[in-house]
Amino acid sequence: MYCDSCGAAIQAGQGYCTKCGKPIIGPVMAGSSRAAQHGQLLAILWIAYSALSLVGGVVLMIIAHHMFPRFQPFRGFEPGMPPPPFFVHGLLIFIGVVLLVKSVAGIIAGAGLLQRQAWSRILAILLGCVSLINIPFGTALGIYTLWVLLSPNAEAEYQGVRRA
Repeated sequence: MYCDSCGAAIQAGQGYCTKCGKPIIGPVMAGSSRAAQHGQLLAILWIAYSALSLVGGVVLMIIAHHMFPRFQPFRGFEPGMPPPPFFVHGLLIFIGVVLLVKSVAGIIAGAGLLQRQAWSRILAILLGCVSLINIPFGTALGIYTLWVLLSPNAEAEYQGVRRA
């Protein structure tokens, strides 16, 4: 049993938490905290969202290499049509690499959240902040991540769930 306020372990029949002093009204199980209730769903959502982003990053890299080749005239257009600007290839490669790195980090964060690793909470919070600009799914996942992992006493709840 764990305190729902600070996440400290409490013994059966104990009247108050020895760490924060909160009175214990009934048994508080680790599964009753927000981190415990939403942690597994959050991890699965991060893995799924990151897998889709990974596919998008790979497709973008393929498009950059095949449709916008570097230092070659653009093939496939009608004669006399101008080639795309020189920076398009580099820009697409840069965006593709950023997507791939963010996707791999999201998969790692999701796997860490499933295993209740301490570092995964911080990584998921950082990725949640970054994903807020990806409307609509990234924004929804970012808000959900911040709601779960930055709630009052979330760190203590997460550590309490991790101990259980």
